Amino acid sequence: MLMSSRNEPARLEYGPNGFRVLRTGRFVHCAVSGEEIPLEDLRYWSVHYQEAYASAELATQRLTQDA
Repeated sequence: MLMSSRNEPARLEYGPNGFRVLRTGRFVHCAVSGEEIPLEDLRYWSVHYQEAYASAELATQRLTQDA
C-alpha cells in the first residue's frame, strides 16, 4: 500500500513505469507549483529530473523549459 500514517512528504525514486517509495509519506510536492500531490493521485513525473508534477500541463511546462 502506498499510503502511510505520516503526514509528511514521501521521498520517491521515479522510474519509467512507476515509482519506488524511499521514505514513507502521504504526498509529494509538485516541482512547478509546490502543490501537495497525494501519492494515490500521482500520475505525472520525470525520470530524468526525478520530480513530480500535479498535472499534465505543469509537466509539459517544466519539460519544455530546456527545449
